[in-house]
Amino acid sequence: MSGDARHSQILQVAIRLFSQNGFSGTTTKEIARVAGVSEAMVFRHFATKHELYHAILDFKACEGGTKNPPWENPIIKRAIEERDDYAVFYNFALGALLHHKQDVDFMRLLFHAALDEHELSQMFFDQFVSRIYEFIGSYVRERQIDGAMREVEPRIVVRAFLGMLIHHSLNNILWDRKRHLLNISDEAAAHEFVTILLNGVKK
Repeated sequence: MSGDARHSQILQVAIRLFSQNGFSGTTTKEIARVAGVSEAMVFRHFATKHELYHAILDFKACEGGTKNPPWENPIIKRAIEERDDYAVFYNFALGALLHHKQDVDFMRLLFHAALDEHELSQMFFDQFVSRIYEFIGSYVRERQIDGAMREVEPRIVVRAFLGMLIHHSLNNILWDRKRHLLNISDEAAAHEFVTILLNGVKK
């Protein structure tokens, strides 16, 4: 296995184990065992467990997470230019729900990091979540200036919107995996959440 492939493999194993056991509950020895390499090989790629944990965020970014953010999505960009509120929020919502479903281990890892008060959580917040607030909040403010949306603190709108998406994903990932409470497609969920939001903020 090439050095790059081995590097990626160790990261993938680490993501899975960190998502299951948290930072303090995962050892480099366990990561090495599951990856089928020596612990020395792990340290050859990552000097410390902290360095490995930090590398995860960059790794996920390169996979498409934070380096292909919603504000770079051409469909959303076009919807913003056309002032198509439904398309802006629907495409954001659907993209978020699909991403949550496709990357459950990283979602779980982020919550472990927050509970452990590990700096990875703050890094993700600073690099991604805070920019989401800025991106959606700026659009809401522009539409308020256009007279299309009610005057309400834009960050309240963002929090309400993200709250619906994240709570829905958490239910599906952590508590209601068999969809007993609510069994709908991501497309239907995105449509309903956006409809609720826009009915509340549109004039």
